[in-house]
Amino acid sequence: MKDIEFASPAQIKAFQEELLRGQIAFLAEHSPFYRKMFADKGIDPATIRTLEDLERLPFTDKQDLHTHNMDFLCVPQEKVIDYVTTSGTTGDPVTFCLTEKDLERLALNERKSFSCAGVQPGDIVQLMTTLDKRFMAGLAYFLGLRALGAGVVRVGNGIPELQWDTIQRLRPDTIMCVPSFILRLVQYAEEHGIDYRSSSIRRIIGIGEGLRSQDFSLNLLGRKIREKWPEVQLFATYSSTEMGATFSECPCGCGGHLHPELLILEIIGEDGKPVPDGQSGEVVVTTLGVEGMPLLRFRTGDIAARVSGQCRCGRWSPRITPLLGRKNNMIKFKGTSLYPPAINDVLDNTDYVENYVVIVRDSEAGTDDVLVRLGLKFQPPFDPVKDLKDRFRARIRVAPQVELCPVAEIAAINHPPKSRKPVKFIDERNAR
Repeated sequence: MKDIEFASPAQIKAFQEELLRGQIAFLAEHSPFYRKMFADKGIDPATIRTLEDLERLPFTDKQDLHTHNMDFLCVPQEKVIDYVTTSGTTGDPVTFCLTEKDLERLALNERKSFSCAGVQPGDIVQLMTTLDKRFMAGLAYFLGLRALGAGVVRVGNGIPELQWDTIQRLRPDTIMCVPSFILRLVQYAEEHGIDYRSSSIRRIIGIGEGLRSQDFSLNLLGRKIREKWPEVQLFATYSSTEMGATFSECPCGCGGHLHPELLILEIIGEDGKPVPDGQSGEVVVTTLGVEGMPLLRFRTGDIAARVSGQCRCGRWSPRITPLLGRKNNMIKFKGTSLYPPAINDVLDNTDYVENYVVIVRDSEAGTDDVLVRLGLKFQPPFDPVKDLKDRFRARIRVAPQVELCPVAEIAAINHPPKSRKPVKFIDERNAR
């Protein structure tokens, strides 16, 4: 059967609408949360038949998941075989319950995503991600690669020495990790005489951090990796526990491809209405094929744009641009609106910066104050605070306050005991 991603837009739409009707009927029968929502809003689920009909439904947001977490469960508890939680970066973690069917769906998602990035049966992929700590993605990667027929090396995150030992022993062609960790791998290799550019690695798939700008060119982090390691292909992905699916880049690097059998994508503006293709807005997803805890019109809080038209790879499925940031994390600083990734880009690509945290607070004037606390990798032969402020002005037109701190102090903030992801942004604004 031909992959639906290569079908025409009309065929993809009809395909998704058929799946949507089945998902709506399932929710109407089995979901305590959505049964109540349909009743409270006076909506007949049978009338939701097209993608346009979705606009008649209210959104589901993170607060709904926090407040009514287990009301989203659509199966008896005994059908749940895996429990995961969200990362909790924007609040308390939310539990998601997965059935056997949901794990098969995760495997399908990652099989397609890895295949989209060029991974083939027989390739070897080194996973520099955790499979524990209630983390959905690590398990999903393993299941998808297993379904694809690729070899998997489960090394886990961190420890450059162990990563390089594994690469030299098993010769994987692909690694999957947080992109900024690649620079640590390169630094370790340079310091220990490892000829990393002649290693077996030919592909890097990044998670959790962007590699491209809105025009799909490599951002500062991506360019730094490319300069150091030009032999490898770079791929970015976008996913979340709530959607249980991934927008994955193909070798053309023109946005993350939607897998139409797994998600319906909307991009909405401040008024909650869909915005035109190419215009940034909040990413809203409706999950398809989820049995345990399906979601309707879930507001992710992430800001991006939708791209239509056929990709050079031949796929017609909609694509999504690199994320601008999170809606709740937008900063209004000295007359400029920006998102934390723009600040991170400057810091991640300054060679004397070892680690950092960006803190946003309310100012007396009612706007936002931004403080960057950082540790130095080495003392440059100039004033690093002044140099950094010049770099910020050149990149984002404004310069936040910069405070130098001990590396160990920042490391403790970046890696709190219960966090699965590095903490690089702290929002102390009372209004958020």
